[in-house]
Amino acid sequence: MKRRTLATRSLALAAALSLGLAACSTDDGGDSADGGGDGGGGDDQLVVGTLLPLTGTLAFLGPPEVAGVGLAVDEINEAGGVLGNDVTIEGADSGDSTDFNVSTQSATDLIGKDADVMIGAASSSVSLNVVDMVTEAGVMQISPANTSTTLSGYSDLFARTAPPDSVQGSALGSLILDSGATKVGFLVQNEDYGTGLRDNVQQTIEAGGAEAVYGGTGAGQEFQPGESNFSAQVTDLLAQDPDVISVIAFDETKAIVTELVAQGWDLGGKTFFCDGNTASYEGDFDEGTLEGVIGTIPGAEAKGEFKERLDAFYADSEGGELTSYAYGPESYDATILAALAAVRGGSADGQTIADNIKSVSGADGGTEVSSFAEGVEALEAGDDIHYVGVSGTGPLNDDNDPSSAFIGVYEYDSSNVQNFTRAVEGQIG
Repeated sequence: MKRRTLATRSLALAAALSLGLAACSTDDGGDSADGGGDGGGGDDQLVVGTLLPLTGTLAFLGPPEVAGVGLAVDEINEAGGVLGNDVTIEGADSGDSTDFNVSTQSATDLIGKDADVMIGAASSSVSLNVVDMVTEAGVMQISPANTSTTLSGYSDLFARTAPPDSVQGSALGSLILDSGATKVGFLVQNEDYGTGLRDNVQQTIEAGGAEAVYGGTGAGQEFQPGESNFSAQVTDLLAQDPDVISVIAFDETKAIVTELVAQGWDLGGKTFFCDGNTASYEGDFDEGTLEGVIGTIPGAEAKGEFKERLDAFYADSEGGELTSYAYGPESYDATILAALAAVRGGSADGQTIADNIKSVSGADGGTEVSSFAEGVEALEAGDDIHYVGVSGTGPLNDDNDPSSAFIGVYEYDSSNVQNFTRAVEGQIG
């Protein structure tokens, strides 16, 4: 038996939600709605498992992602639920890549609690740690934040609402080139996310005539996740006289910035962050330390009205205040897509969701809808649908990646707080 009690409020973040950093094909055709889509395993109770970072180096992403899933479930249930039943949430901590035992145990627990779809993880390395287990269990996994290109087309039961690193890498590399840099130093953590993003940034800068003078592909100069002493790396990097430095890291960024400042590097206008570390550092450094630093985060900026809905949900469910909205829209969209796929297929089991998720994302065209309620109405009328979500991504492609996506560009002010400046859209092959 599946749990019938709504567990949205069970995701207590407690002390784990510190601002410690880290920070990402199947055929789907068939006729629509009323059980007429692909799948139809007879499961009428949708259980959403969340595998999100409540602790560890990506814990700053936990609150907006938890809020995105919870808000979506509330709105789904207000619209009548999925297949006549309320959707329930089972929450679990993904941890990070410094201790894979956390995500292994959490995924095992969620499978044991009959999760039909697992929203998460935030870390690509964490998803790679559990995706085979999740797929074998027949559970659909949708990450709102994974960006590793390794995960493109990895499994019919894996999809994501964040773009692969080829898109962020191109955008970040272009920003570096726009700064006039010709010599780029990289400080990169040695795991799939870090090296994959670095490789894509490096390809872009090299195509534009710049070179990697430290930390580049094949140089063997990456650091291990969780590293805290960067004296030697920064000394070696600065000896190469770089024009700019690209920091691809999570919570290690605080120690990196401290060492860069100690060795005389002026970060403003010469340092670039990514989604793993573009977060608020207000109170962490002296005023003005990060002023002018540029960062990128995949996904469109959360709009005012949607932010208000996230804020209200989080205040009501957790009694707290959101300080970041990164991947909140993607988490919301992942949940709505899963629910619409279950409605289209007439069953809430993982395989049915996998069989129908591309179609409801707009891969087959159809009526544009912007909410779960609109989607259900169109499906019940026999229409194909194109869910246009708050994250601004295009329909899922054959690899279950968004076919297009926005990359947000942020600049730090004198308070060491990141501020959205603009978004660039990229297409995904």
